[in-house]
Amino acid sequence: MSVSEAAVGETSPQNRLSEQSRSRLMNIAIPLGTAVALLLTWQLGVRLFNVPKYIAPAPTDILAVFRDEFPLLMRNFWPTFIESLAGFFIGNMAAILIAIAFVHSRLVERAFFPIAVFINTIPILAIAPILVLIFGPGMTAKVVIAALICFFPTLVNMVRGLQSVSPQALELARILSASKSEVFWKIRLPSSLPFLFSALKIAATTCVIGAIVGEWIGANVGLGALIIESTFNFRSPLLYATVFVSSGLSVFLFVSVTIAEKLIIRW
Repeated sequence: MSVSEAAVGETSPQNRLSEQSRSRLMNIAIPLGTAVALLLTWQLGVRLFNVPKYIAPAPTDILAVFRDEFPLLMRNFWPTFIESLAGFFIGNMAAILIAIAFVHSRLVERAFFPIAVFINTIPILAIAPILVLIFGPGMTAKVVIAALICFFPTLVNMVRGLQSVSPQALELARILSASKSEVFWKIRLPSSLPFLFSALKIAATTCVIGAIVGEWIGANVGLGALIIESTFNFRSPLLYATVFVSSGLSVFLFVSVTIAEKLIIRW
């Protein structure tokens, strides 16, 4: 091997590392640059066309709300955060347990899966007032609504994941006299994890929607209540700031699920 070839061989890992660093940097820089460009366009458009603040406030007006009304935003953020998180865990845990029951009993699946489909067809805005009447205007109704909106996607994906086991793997487990619990923990559950996390990413955003819808129906605190209040009082900068906080909560939950997926699913 020549000296030049050896030098190339020695530096190739460094080149690959630098290429990976550039790729990560571009993955961050491109969406960040696009967001900054859109905000600048928004700012210039509002100023150029003299759009009234109550219709479309400029990004600087929204930033001023974050500076001046930050305690108000945080007082309403925490109830929505707790409701969303509780609904996320309750709805998804219920979906996972019912999916396991469906996979292990065809009779249970035939009996209850159509009911789950029927409940999912009811618009959340239609069922939310009923749940508020049943559970009252407290936090329980909002948690139930958030759990309900998370439930069906996770149920469908978890059932699909538990059933997507390779027939050869099941046959091998039968030959080795594996018990049902061993088949579940060592074969079915690992194969279902990609499906489950795909559903959890959806649920991470929809649980916030469910909590906010519940607060629209009846609540004195929460991001949903603040959205209604700022809308009726024509406080558009506060309305936009509240919407951004709600979006930030959804993004936080989505990123948390994505990180958990990378830590758990290593293959």
